[in-house]
Amino acid sequence: MGLRLLAMDASVDFMLLSGLLVLTLAGFISGILRYDMVALLTLLTATLLGLVPVDRTFAGLGHPAVVTVAAVLVISQGFFQSGLVNTLSHVVLKAGAHPTFQVLTLTGTVAILSAFMNNVGALALMLPVGVKLARTHGLAPSRLLMPLAFGSLLGGLTTMIGTPPNVIVANFREESTGTPFGLFDFSPVGMVVGLGGILFIGFIGWRLLPDRRGQSSPEDRFEIESYLGELRVEQKSKAKGMTLMDLRHEIEGSPPILAVMRGDHRISAHRFRGVLTEDDVLLVEGETEEIENLAAKAGLAIGFDSKKPGDASDKSEEDQESVPSKTPAPEKALKPAKADKDIKTSRTDSQDLSLAEAVVMGESRLIGRTVADLRLLHQYELNLIAVSRQGRRLTGRLRNIRFQSGDVLLLQGTDATLSDQLAELGCLPLADRGLRLGKPRKMILSGLLFLGAILCILAGWTTAPVALVAAAVLMVVSGVVDLRSAYKGIDWPVLVLLGCMIPVGEALETTGGAAWLAERLLSIGGSWPPVIALALLLLLAMLLSDIVNNAAAAVLLAPIGLNLAQGLEVSPDAFLMAVAIGASCAFLTPIGHQSNILVLGPGGYRFSDYWKLGLPLQIVLFIIAIPMLIWVWPLK
Repeated sequence: MGLRLLAMDASVDFMLLSGLLVLTLAGFISGILRYDMVALLTLLTATLLGLVPVDRTFAGLGHPAVVTVAAVLVISQGFFQSGLVNTLSHVVLKAGAHPTFQVLTLTGTVAILSAFMNNVGALALMLPVGVKLARTHGLAPSRLLMPLAFGSLLGGLTTMIGTPPNVIVANFREESTGTPFGLFDFSPVGMVVGLGGILFIGFIGWRLLPDRRGQSSPEDRFEIESYLGELRVEQKSKAKGMTLMDLRHEIEGSPPILAVMRGDHRISAHRFRGVLTEDDVLLVEGETEEIENLAAKAGLAIGFDSKKPGDASDKSEEDQESVPSKTPAPEKALKPAKADKDIKTSRTDSQDLSLAEAVVMGESRLIGRTVADLRLLHQYELNLIAVSRQGRRLTGRLRNIRFQSGDVLLLQGTDATLSDQLAELGCLPLADRGLRLGKPRKMILSGLLFLGAILCILAGWTTAPVALVAAAVLMVVSGVVDLRSAYKGIDWPVLVLLGCMIPVGEALETTGGAAWLAERLLSIGGSWPPVIALALLLLLAMLLSDIVNNAAAAVLLAPIGLNLAQGLEVSPDAFLMAVAIGASCAFLTPIGHQSNILVLGPGGYRFSDYWKLGLPLQIVLFIIAIPMLIWVWPLK
C-alpha cells in the first residue's frame, strides 16, 4: 500500500511538473516576459508545489555551470578591453572583394572567437566589421550578417566554454557518471560540424539570402526624406519666452530640434537651458510638412532674416552658402539631408555632434519603452532621428515608438560621450564605430592569463570553474579590465535563467519525468537501432532551441538523453553530445538565439529569411553530426 501511495505521489508530481513545463515553454515562446523572469516564476512555482525542495531552490545560482559561464563572460570583456580581438578584426577588413572570401573570413573569424568567448560577445565585436566590409565592397549587408551570426553559434560547438549548453552538459555528465567532459572533448565532433557549416555557408548558403542593397547605408536604410531647416523666433511668436521643453510639450509631433542659433553662437539643444528670445533660430530636422506645421503652431518664421543682427553677411563664406539672404518660400528654405555628408557639412551639425547607427541588444533598457519614458534627450543627451525595424523605417511619431530588440536606431549626440551613452543604453554601434587597436601589454597579459587557465584545466590541477574564475579575477586585478566593465560584461539574465532552470531540470529527473519521456521515445522507435534514437534526440534538440533559449533546451533535454541511453543500454556520451550540438543549432528563427536577433535589424531581415539559410544548414549539420557522434563516441 505504501509503495502504491509513493507511486501515486510521483505520478502526481510528474503531471504537475509536465503542466508547469508546458506553461514555461509557452512563456518562452510568447515573449511577454523576458526569459529570465519566466524561469524565475517557474522555479518559484515548482518550489511552492513541492517539486523542488526548499533547500535546493536557489542552489542552481551557485552551480558550477553558472560560475563557469560568468567567468567566461568576464574573460570575454577582458579580451575586448585589451584590444586583442579588435586587432584581429583589422585582418578581416582586408578580405578580398568576392563575397565567398568575405563570408568565409567573417564566419571563420567569429567562430574562432566564440570558441573561447561568449557567442554574443564575439558577434558584437565582429558585427561592425561585417557592416563596414559590406559597405566598402558595395555588398548588401543581408548577405554577410546572418552568416556572421550563424558562425558565432558554430564556433561555440568546439569547446566546453564555447557556449552555455556545453557547460551544462559537461556538468550533468559529472553529476551522473562522476566524470565531466573535458575542455576539448567537444572538439572532435564540434570542429568537424562547425567547419562543415562554415564551408556550406561560405560557398552556398549566403547565395540563399536576399540581396537587399537598399540597406547598405544609413540614409538608405532609414529612407530619410527629412530636411534641415531654420525656424526664427519673432516678436509675436508663441514660442518666445518658452524653453525647449515647454515647446515640445506645447506642440506634439514636432521634428527634433538640433540646436539654437543666438547671434553668432550655436548652442546644441541638449545644452540649451534658457528661454527662447526674439531672433533666436531653431535648427530642426524633419519632413517639409512637419517643419511647416511647427512653424505655424509656434508662430515661427521659416528661414533666416538677413536684416537682423547676425545675418548672412556676418558669417563665413560656408555659412553664407547655407543661409538665404532673405526669407524664402518654405520649400526653398529647407535644405535636403539625404546623404550623411550633407548632414555633416550643414550648419545644423557642429564639430561636437555626430550621427551614429546602433542596434538595440537583447538586454537593452530601451526595450518596451519610449523616448519619453527614457527622457532620451535630457538624460542621455541623444536625439532620436529615425528607427528601422526589420529593414523598414517605422512610420508615426518617434516619441510613441516602443523599442524592440533588434531595432536599428539613428541617433545624434556629442562625440565625446556618444559611445558611452550607447553602451549604457544597451545599444551596439554599427560600422561607424572605430576599432580599438589596444595596448600591447594588456593584449599579451590577457592572452597569457587565459592560456594559463586552459593549461591548469588540461593538466588536471584544478576544475574549469576555479581556473576560469581565477583568470577573470587576475584580469581585473592586473588592470586588463576594470571592475565596472567586468560586471557590465556579465549577461545576468542568462545566469538567472541557468540558476533557475537547473533545479527544475533536477526535478524532471527526480519525479521520473525524464524516464517517462525516454520511454515514450523508445516506444516510438520500437526495435529500431540506437542510432535512430540518437537522431531523434538531436532533431528534438535542434527544434527546441529554435523556440527557447539554448541553455534551457540543454537543461531540459540532458536528463532525457541520459535516460534514453540507459533504456537502450548504451553509452550516454553520444546522447549528451547530441543535446549539446542540437541546442546550439538555433538557425530557423530570429528568436532562437540572441545572435540571430542582433542581425535582424542591421541586415534588414524578415522572419522568413532565417528559414532560407537555416533549414538547409541544419540538414547539412544533422547529416554530418550523426556519423561523427557514433565514430567519436561509440554507442557500445
